[in-house]
Amino acid sequence: MSLIFFLMFVIEAATEKLCPLRASIDVLEGEYFFLCYFESMQEHFQEEAYTINWYKENAGKQQLIKETHRIVSQRNLLEFWPAELSDSGNYSAIHSNGKQNFTIQKWTLSVLERNKSSCFNKNHLTTEIKNAGTGHLLKCSDLSVNENDIIAWYKDCKNYKNETERELDFKTLTVEHSGIYTCKILIHREGKTYYSTNTIKLIVKEDAPEATTLEIVGRNEEIQTEIGKEEILNCTGFLGYCMQEDASLYWLINQTFPEKCTGIPEKEPSICEEESKILQLGNKVYVTRLLRIKKVTDEDMNRNFTCMFQMDEQTQTKIVKLKKGKTHDLPVHIFTTAMVLAVLFPCVAVAVIFFCAMFRIDLVLFYRNVCRRDDTAGDGKEYDAFVSYLKDCVSSTEEEREFALKILPMILEENFGYKLCIFERDICPGGAVVDDIHSFIDKSRRLIIILSQNYVSDRAIYELESGLHKALVERKTKIILIEYKPISDYSFFPESLSLLPSKRVVKWKKDNSLSVNSRFWKNLRYLMPAKPTKINTKEHYNNLDLGSEGAKQWTEGCDFDAPV
Repeated sequence: MSLIFFLMFVIEAATEKLCPLRASIDVLEGEYFFLCYFESMQEHFQEEAYTINWYKENAGKQQLIKETHRIVSQRNLLEFWPAELSDSGNYSAIHSNGKQNFTIQKWTLSVLERNKSSCFNKNHLTTEIKNAGTGHLLKCSDLSVNENDIIAWYKDCKNYKNETERELDFKTLTVEHSGIYTCKILIHREGKTYYSTNTIKLIVKEDAPEATTLEIVGRNEEIQTEIGKEEILNCTGFLGYCMQEDASLYWLINQTFPEKCTGIPEKEPSICEEESKILQLGNKVYVTRLLRIKKVTDEDMNRNFTCMFQMDEQTQTKIVKLKKGKTHDLPVHIFTTAMVLAVLFPCVAVAVIFFCAMFRIDLVLFYRNVCRRDDTAGDGKEYDAFVSYLKDCVSSTEEEREFALKILPMILEENFGYKLCIFERDICPGGAVVDDIHSFIDKSRRLIIILSQNYVSDRAIYELESGLHKALVERKTKIILIEYKPISDYSFFPESLSLLPSKRVVKWKKDNSLSVNSRFWKNLRYLMPAKPTKINTKEHYNNLDLGSEGAKQWTEGCDFDAPV
């Protein structure tokens, strides 16, 4: 349970004293150090009267830690002034209300012996590998007590340029910058001086040409489509970790160049090529170019659409072919019948077309239910959607968290049979957060992103970039954006977000979206994979904590036993 709370409140590190983020921690003997947990973890326990005690495991039993002049407990901290070899062991912070004890967090502390002949211990350093010619910051871990604590930097145990800042800023790295850097923080307490150190091994490599790879919808693959359907082919080339001015990316159709897109719909050619765009996902740089096919024809089925990627006198190609696939939402014979009616009965045809345009999503949902379609069978995916949202717990985002953790699974899972992956609820603690996120997005058919102005946080932005990479480059996962509150400025989001079709954005409109038959839930289900469902009874909807007025709007006018 303590690890789950740890993941929920990791953002608080920006405002509270920096807590060790690992369950297993190394520290050098003779240095100041502390164990701590985020105070917000105590909010789970509602008792007015409680105590927090610190324990150390001794011979398999928990032994209460008694304060001394050297080991001090205050609020959510257990401080060592300084740490000694005998301090190694397993520690835990326990919440007690007099009747029950709850473990808030556990740590394994290893105190390493100091190397008498060196300013650092080779088993207590981190390694950073960088390329020459790039800029880089070396950061000193913040274990200081006061803002005016003195900081000194050393390179290979020699004073480094009298630097006293918390960061070493290398504008342009060279091989000569390689070395072992140690920052030393001097801390004053009760007339005595203590210190803590942080050692980083910096390796600067000479620039080597990066291997260029071409990524586009697999290799020599055929894309299933339908006659009359719009298709957008995405050609993407990997540029490495920096811009390449001589890179060229373009499309060929049967060895001829396509026309350029004009941006004016009525003047747009049937097949056109957009301008190339540069995308940066994490530290990787890509160049991408779209080829738009307004309506797929029989002739297009016999064409070779070739993606050409040229850089450094190298040329890589990728051939994409179209082929007729399975019918998706509306069969072709329905469209053909509508066209015949348009010729024979113009007025009726206009009415039918207008009706289909207005109620297209309703018709698709009805069609899925009648035919009992199931797009999830046999695709090897475990979840229907991975839900990404801002996990900060400040009041401004509490509604978004309630929507993600309660309302969204209440409707999609319990009423429409979908299986969601929600990080705080479904992922077991103990793994690497980044690897877990990447793995569970891979296991999901959709990535649902609940956008907000504060969405760009440490883990949320990684979920967004990982999902964009799989949607735009690997074409493995489709993204659904939920605009929970109106967003006026999209500039702080990754540029590649603009490449997603606008029809994949669903807007939550508060009271207007409460009803299960509202446009919001229909649009969301339309973007989810087809799956046979049946709505539960009216009693289930009354369980939603939306207030009396919201519950009334939610249940009015619904046939709760009818299939959707």
